[in-house]
Amino acid sequence: MSKKLALLSVSDKTGLVEFAQGLVEQGFTLVSTGGTQRALAEAGLPVQGVSDLTGFPEILDGRVKTLHPKIHGGLLARRELEEHRRQMEEHGILPFEVVAVNLYPFAATVAKARVTLEEAIENIDIGGPTMVRAAAKNHRHVAVVVNPARYPALLQELAENGTVSAETRFSLAVEAFNHTAHYDALIAQWLGAQTEKAPLFPETLVLPYEKVEELRYGENPQQQAAFYREPLPAPGTVAAGKQLHGKALSFNNLNDLNAAWELVLEFDEPAAVAVKHTNPCGVAVGDDLFTAYTRAFESDPVSIFGGIVAVNRPLDARTAEKMSEIFLEVIIAPAYSAEALAILTRKKNLRLLEIPLPEKRENIDLKKVSGGLLLQTLDTSTISAEEWQTVTTKEPTPEQLADMVFGMKVVKHVKSNAIVLVKDGQTIGIGAGQMNRVGAAQIAIGQAGEKANGCVLASDAFFPFRDTVDAAAAAGVAAIVQPGGSVKDEDSIAACNEQGVTMVFTGTRYFKH
Repeated sequence: MSKKLALLSVSDKTGLVEFAQGLVEQGFTLVSTGGTQRALAEAGLPVQGVSDLTGFPEILDGRVKTLHPKIHGGLLARRELEEHRRQMEEHGILPFEVVAVNLYPFAATVAKARVTLEEAIENIDIGGPTMVRAAAKNHRHVAVVVNPARYPALLQELAENGTVSAETRFSLAVEAFNHTAHYDALIAQWLGAQTEKAPLFPETLVLPYEKVEELRYGENPQQQAAFYREPLPAPGTVAAGKQLHGKALSFNNLNDLNAAWELVLEFDEPAAVAVKHTNPCGVAVGDDLFTAYTRAFESDPVSIFGGIVAVNRPLDARTAEKMSEIFLEVIIAPAYSAEALAILTRKKNLRLLEIPLPEKRENIDLKKVSGGLLLQTLDTSTISAEEWQTVTTKEPTPEQLADMVFGMKVVKHVKSNAIVLVKDGQTIGIGAGQMNRVGAAQIAIGQAGEKANGCVLASDAFFPFRDTVDAAAAAGVAAIVQPGGSVKDEDSIAACNEQGVTMVFTGTRYFKH
């Protein structure tokens, strides 16, 4: 037997035979188990079974096969220590130089429909991660490879130098620890989701994200960026979406399209949302998608240029033709008709994303801060007027009440301080991200112009002064909906009564930072 041993035990057999052939050509003896051993033998390669090396058979239906001193001694022995060498000699332990291991396909297993807990448990690898971690810990002597894409470079380095450099071994070890950490995090996350008693905010947090792609740059060209997703992204999410056409999505595209998609999901009726810089610039509902999009466009025909548009109905040819009249960066829809695709794909760079409507919404939102992470539940509550309170002498009309509900659905997704002016299920003015509420109102009023007369104003938070009411009334706003809760609520109510404006309190704030 050659003194150079390579231990191969892989679930993903991509490139396995070529890698093993290259190792044999470099003078390695192959040691393997189960399906990997059979694949190598069927390819005509000389391979020794783990049981032949250890003198101990696989037991417990294969659950125990590599957990043996002759395996882990060969992985963990520090060859520069005389005592380690003596013990290896005494117990007949041979050192491994190369270890290629990847793990039972837990992610693929739990992604299957109606997977059982028992099936998932059986696909939790024990021996594999143990070997990977042992080899990675002893990277001064062992090269451990968990990614088949690494095989060619490793073979080339062996062919050129007869060994694997310390730098490469260290790099492989880092990748190996990331591999096992991600694997364990995925298991912990999936198992935790199987019980209603799992804490919403656990004492320790593991996030098993995987890189989808590196992006050209971040928010600005001087920033680097990448897109990661959960291993099992829920249907109806951006990460589970399918790009049908156009250039690669950018960092800003992904951020904006998520904002557009989250807003359009607020509506049950046909709706269209246009977003610029994560803020909606035009939102409308209609009896059909064409009407909804046309009205969203008319909400702000200037800002929509170069924007992101999301709709909550399959995109038809008539609406697609209307959309193609201007420059848009991205269109998101739950589906596209063949005719709509034919129209929109005439534009080479227009990105078309297909995201089916979700059966249920995600529950957790994350925000990075320096040195930490903020978690909160996502606000997926349904907006309804059932428990709202009219606080003025003048009651809202049914039409105003419908616009109030519409306006609060929009204002929920506008950066605070936020004011949204609405008329007949269409935004006519949006003031976003201002340092004071009256400033946001003035922006929305200025955008609406004469359309503000008779409209509804929605605010994401209460009014600390009556100045917003006064500005709204002067512009012709007929009704206001806001959370209430200020110590000066009575001032705002009095201002409304003085000027014949209806005001409704919702009791719910919608800050978005």
